[in-house]
Formats: sequence, C-alpha cells, structure tokens
Amino acid sequence: MEIEETALPGVVVLAPKRFSDARGFFSESWNKKTLAGAGIELDFVQDNHSLSVDPGTLRGLHFQAPPHAQDKLVRCGRGKVLDVVVDVRKGSPTYGQWLGVELSAENGRQLLVPKGLLHGFLTQEPYTEVCYKCSDFYAPECDGVVRWDSCGVDWGLTGAPILSEKDTSAPTLAEFDSPFEWEGAA
Repeated sequence: MEIEETALPGVVVLAPKRFSDARGFFSESWNKKTLAGAGIELDFVQDNHSLSVDPGTLRGLHFQAPPHAQDKLVRCGRGKVLDVVVDVRKGSPTYGQWLGVELSAENGRQLLVPKGLLHGFLTQEPYTEVCYKCSDFYAPECDGVVRWDSCGVDWGLTGAPILSEKDTSAPTLAEFDSPFEWEGAA
C-alpha cells in the first residue's frame, strides 16, 4: 500500500495495490497490521455508505465532536468525488486550511481523516457511492456541521450544489467554536 503524507498533519492518502485480470480487480482496502507498521494505528467500529444520485451533490462539512470524535477512512466505491477536509484543531499550525483529493472507483485512493477535521465531498458523477470507516460510533448529540462555502474551499462548482437542509443552514467557520485542540503530530 502506498502512503502519501499531505500538507495537513495527520491527513494521509492511501493507495492500496490492485491486482487486476480479465474479471476486474482485487484490492485490500484496510489491513490493520500493514498500517500499524507505517505508524497508523486505528480501531474502526462502524462502516458508513452513502449514495448520491446526481453529480453536484455536496455533503459537508461534517464532524463529530468529543467525546465521540471520529477518525475516518474514506473511499469512493462507485463514481468520483472531490473529498475535502478542513483543519479546525485549535492551535494547529494549519488551522482553517483545507485539502481536496479526488477519490474515485477508478483510482482506488482513500483519504484518512483524523479527529479535528471537518469532512465533506462533492460528487462528480451520477450514482456516486462513498464508503467510510469510523473509529467511534455515531452519536447524534455530538453531530455537527460547518457551512460548506465558509472555509475558502475551491469546490470547482459550475452551478449551485445539491445540499441537505442541515448543510444549507449550518453556521459559518467564523461562527464556529471548535471543540478540537491541536495535540501535536496526529
């Protein structure tokens, strides 16, 4: 598995090896032992799967606050997305900075999103499916969102995105009091 560090501490792009033949491919998307050997030690407890019918569907920017904050490992099983994270760890040298990575069924790349980052994605193809592992269970009382257009992210939009009511009415980053603290290297 290829592991690529990014400009945001703790955010890593994983590119699992694919073994292809006439039938398609096989890929090991997560191996705890392999990743622990690279210094990535996480216990995932929940897998989530979303389907977005139309291109231009934007989901985010979401987080789950402590005490149920979540690390996530995100991949695109069908279609293509711009997967985006924004650092909101108070005291982080990259606070407020964002990163966008193309994840697709074709490229097989995954994004490891540590606790303390907002997460969202924009679909770029019809019937896009995003799957992600979480290190803590969903806790509705800890669920949160920051407005998608308040963090300076270049989503590459050519029109208005398709949004949920929750995402439309979210507070801006300027109004957000982050519950996350920078703890050094993630």
